[in-house]
Amino acid sequence: MLKIWHQSLTSIEHVPAYRDAVIGHIQKVARPDVEIVLHGMASETYPSDYPGHFITYSYLQNLHKEQFIRNALIAESAGYDCMFIGTIPDVGLLEARALVDIPVIGYGQASFHIASMLGDRIGIVNFLEPLADQLRSNAERYGLGGKLGPIVQTSIGFYDVLAGFENPQPVIDSFIASAEKAIALGADVIVPGEGPLNVFLAAHGISRIGDVPVVDSFAAGIKMCESLTDLKVNSGVTMTRKGFFNAKPPEEAVKKLRAFYNQESEIHAGLDYGLSVKAGVNI
Repeated sequence: MLKIWHQSLTSIEHVPAYRDAVIGHIQKVARPDVEIVLHGMASETYPSDYPGHFITYSYLQNLHKEQFIRNALIAESAGYDCMFIGTIPDVGLLEARALVDIPVIGYGQASFHIASMLGDRIGIVNFLEPLADQLRSNAERYGLGGKLGPIVQTSIGFYDVLAGFENPQPVIDSFIASAEKAIALGADVIVPGEGPLNVFLAAHGISRIGDVPVVDSFAAGIKMCESLTDLKVNSGVTMTRKGFFNAKPPEEAVKKLRAFYNQESEIHAGLDYGLSVKAGVNI
């Protein structure tokens, strides 16, 4: 059984409609031998149910990064095979990869690379407009800046998407209008801009706008988890350890500095508080 730690940027237990849609999607796209355990941010992270502007400023998002890094360490110590950072800005991706030897996959990086194999000009339909700068910066770092085209802001927000699970047509219409604008600006493949919108679209079978594919970014991330874990197990292929961003620091230095910054005790506790989902198994 391949075990994946999924890490959301939401406090996922506070948004049951999204959580249930994620569970349904996992049961559809993951391999039968895969168990995915859903984890959200600590319940007290945000003053409201959804982060909104609490993640759309660089400094505030960087404060949240520690939960992703800590949870990567917990995932490895708890015997997980892989970690999936299930949010398009790939919060904590570089740091987590530098600290653990299990594969760490980012929603954004996985979906951008899959999109680059499906088309020549990537468009993003986004509902958190301030993240556009970060997404362009990330695409450059991934070597795909030249393929990233328009980033179009939708007229809908997170709670509109949640409402869409009961009344889907307004969300579908808004997404299609935004995607058509991106296509008119040159995009020939579309990436949904955040997990909730992606999972909503997948749940309602939205995979193309005319001739243009819509990437299932969540599935792309899960499949990348499966593939990189298989490569590690079957071929011995693992993360580079060369250079400032990728070299793994000495374990003793990591422990001492995390303890100094009051970030170590929870890792030793081996916390694993997530919701387990297995492909094809109803829960």
